[in-house]
Amino acid sequence: MTINLHDPIQIGTVQLKNRMIMAPMQQNQGTPDSYATDHHVKFYSERAEHVSLIIIESTVVSANGRLFPDDIGIYTEQHTAPLRRIVDDVHSKGTPIFIQLTHAGRKAWPSVTEKRLAPSSIAYDDEYGLPQTMSQADINAVIEQFRMAAHRSLQAGFDGIELHAAHGHLLHQFLSPLSNQRTDTYGGSLENRVRLIQEVLGAIRTEVGINYPVQLRVSASDFADGGLTPAEVALALTYLESELDAVHVSSGGLVPAAPLATPEGYQTPYAAVIKQYVKIPVIAVGNIRTQAFANFILADEMADMIAIGRPLLEDANFGEQMLSLA
Repeated sequence: MTINLHDPIQIGTVQLKNRMIMAPMQQNQGTPDSYATDHHVKFYSERAEHVSLIIIESTVVSANGRLFPDDIGIYTEQHTAPLRRIVDDVHSKGTPIFIQLTHAGRKAWPSVTEKRLAPSSIAYDDEYGLPQTMSQADINAVIEQFRMAAHRSLQAGFDGIELHAAHGHLLHQFLSPLSNQRTDTYGGSLENRVRLIQEVLGAIRTEVGINYPVQLRVSASDFADGGLTPAEVALALTYLESELDAVHVSSGGLVPAAPLATPEGYQTPYAAVIKQYVKIPVIAVGNIRTQAFANFILADEMADMIAIGRPLLEDANFGEQMLSLA
């Protein structure tokens, strides 16, 4: 039977009513101490009814891991209650909600970062300056920060976690040979470069167990010579798949260079490559704006779900339109 956007699917133990989910998007509306606000409650609530899953924006596990000064965070117990308000409002619409956990690493905003961390002392660009090469103690601390963030995510009532290893954030920095030039067990071979993601996933699983959905967001291409390719990212996922319930396939963000054009479904071919390597559900994202094109992706088995970003940012009712119009 041909799969289409209206068909249900599961991510781990969470049942989704259709195959259209809301992608995480930075709102830049957090307080100076990274608390979620009324803006977030309203924003996610308005978009929850027709999508089958909300993934909230990058939520930092450390004050030193903020991509922007007004990111939201989950690095203290006090951050849990404001996030719970978002969860409860989305749940009232009958929709599950995942939290995206991240650390920006070398891309952490300079004015709010005491100690910018990275796998190697290689700057993102001149504006950011050289980050500090992480010691084993730094690595251990970051793993613990992700573990505690997972614990707090459960307390806040989230239905699952998306671990952010894309768009040049810290876990992506460890995975890519362009930003990771370490000579220890975290650098060199792909097996070594994927190690931190493995250890973070392991720490998260100690908190949430095996039945709680955990998915990974990846950038399938660095758009730079010597960087990650879709085939290499797909191979990396074979090391991680046993700890994952789905993979969300994006691209770019590691270096300032970007693709010159973003035509309809421009990242979908990357999802299709990765789907050939893994058995878990694959989420495609990137300028997918019509039901007809979404159904083509699903029917052609290039992906199992479609994530919608900017169209939902621009129009809270886009989900309803997407499901009703061919």
